[in-house]
Amino acid sequence: MAAAFIHGMILAFGLILPLGVQNVFIFNQGAAHKRYVQALPAIITASVCDTLLILLAVLGVSLVLLGAYWVKTVFLCAGIAFLLYMGWSTWKSASSSGGAGSGAGQAFSPRKQMAFAASVSLLNPHAILDTVGVIGTSSLSYSGADKAAFALAAILVSWIWFTGLATAGRILGKLDSNGRFLAGLNKASAWVMWAVTVYMGLSLFR
Repeated sequence: MAAAFIHGMILAFGLILPLGVQNVFIFNQGAAHKRYVQALPAIITASVCDTLLILLAVLGVSLVLLGAYWVKTVFLCAGIAFLLYMGWSTWKSASSSGGAGSGAGQAFSPRKQMAFAASVSLLNPHAILDTVGVIGTSSLSYSGADKAAFALAAILVSWIWFTGLATAGRILGKLDSNGRFLAGLNKASAWVMWAVTVYMGLSLFR
């Protein structure tokens, strides 16, 4: 069971570590809000969504659903449209807010945090397919208590990672007295979204 738990942690950490829309958003909200607790809706929503995806992958449900070509195509098209819009919105917000206090425009309300966090988690086919392909496939090596330990480890990594990411954002946000860091971060967020959009667009022709 211990080996399965460690295996789950290593795989989950490897998947969640690379820079992506979800990570950038959580970090951004931690930096933009004046109080850490105000970023909790984004942290909790992203963690819950990852938990759901991991459970579906381990149980084999998502593998069956995404095995259908039309389902994957719908996911890709929805994700592309969403990320194009959010990339433009984020870039416009960063450019129009200028220097001081530029991060304020990206301090989303609780409802908007939850909607955006859920969207970048569940409308990102690349992340979903990674979860299914790596977490789901690896879980086939285990059964019973070992499989449960494997899934639990992967889920814990998500919750710990997003909590730590928002904390790091909050610390750096406090040091950004003139708002230039947050303005740059918002523009970087937009570029990440557009880069993922291009990757997803190319996936449609594979």
